[in-house]
Amino acid sequence: MPPNAGLIAFINVAHLLCHYCLLILPTAVLAMAAEEGGAFGTEYGPILALATGMFVLYGLLSLPQGWLAARFGRRRMIAAYFVGTGAALVASAAAPTPLALELTLASAGAFAAIYHPLGTAMLVEAAGDRPGRALGVNGMCGNAGVALAPVVTAAIAARFGWQAAFAAPGLLFLGLGAAWLRLPPPGASGARAARAFVPIPRALVRRAVTVLLMVAAVSGLVFNAFTLLVPKLMQERLDGHALPLLGAAAFGATLCGALAQFTVGRLIDRSTLRRLFLPVSLVVAPGLLALAVVPGWGAVPVAGLVAAALFAQVTLTETMAARYVAPELRERLYSLRFFIGFLGAAAAAPLVGLLHERTGSLAAPTAVLAAVSVATLGCALFFPDRPEELQPELWAAAAAAPAE
Repeated sequence: MPPNAGLIAFINVAHLLCHYCLLILPTAVLAMAAEEGGAFGTEYGPILALATGMFVLYGLLSLPQGWLAARFGRRRMIAAYFVGTGAALVASAAAPTPLALELTLASAGAFAAIYHPLGTAMLVEAAGDRPGRALGVNGMCGNAGVALAPVVTAAIAARFGWQAAFAAPGLLFLGLGAAWLRLPPPGASGARAARAFVPIPRALVRRAVTVLLMVAAVSGLVFNAFTLLVPKLMQERLDGHALPLLGAAAFGATLCGALAQFTVGRLIDRSTLRRLFLPVSLVVAPGLLALAVVPGWGAVPVAGLVAAALFAQVTLTETMAARYVAPELRERLYSLRFFIGFLGAAAAAPLVGLLHERTGSLAAPTAVLAAVSVATLGCALFFPDRPEELQPELWAAAAAAPAE
């Protein structure tokens, strides 16, 4: 078994559950809105908007996680992630009013904010000199959570009610929190990797970080809005089919993203980032435009193509920090990167809900996302393309040369 395998496994499972818990409501809303005389009404947009506070806190509270980890320790913070998110989801299952559900979901978002800045930094350190593959597997796990959320939520809600769709993962979170506290401390592979980091010319670091933060601002909105609208989009295009089948269609489309991340993760360790980032970015805008208009079952493979491109971008941007930023600064950069990205993500639920309410379909919000995603292509063109990424020992020789 490789060093820190237990830690990496926990971080990967935590990533899966993080994305899963954020996407329970977009499918549960289909069951909630079907309840005649229910406390939450029968309109899709207003119920979906109850997740706004969840994503706002998910973004805002990612920023101080580096400081909190320095004060309380990473292990305690990840334990708080498991226990706090789990308790909030269980409380969401018991929420009797829209306000109560909004508050409990916001609490879940606050605790879920712990994961990405700390979990990603811990993973990169534990992975040693092969962060690309580790980030690819981790991304696949996270987006397996995205893919599983609609199909599992739909199945549970159809059989036991929407409340059980929140309670079941909440209890799983709580159990994993107890198991995490019993996990042995990690080994020293991360420290060895930190000592081996070769300084990179500052101009190139600034350029890479600028692209990373610009992509975070755009992709946060596009990624989150896409994952939110997929279940409802499947319902629109596959009208008349049962809720579990709609969840399965959303699962199939989103699973393509998880597989793409695994593939890109294996390629990253053999390629410069821009050579992968550029072709992936070329797919997103045309794919979203096609998704806005394609009818029936044709929406499933198109959604799968878009998911593959969007999720591959996530692995590539996280690897940017691993390649261009010194280990002691990564935690703070990940906090800032996720803060910016999740602020964009916070706008996704009200944007999708409002445009759907105004137009009566998801064609308009999908087309808007296509227009926004064009900015990512410009970021890909500006990112450095340096062979030293694959041979870090060559950065010392490049220090005296002008940046490209």
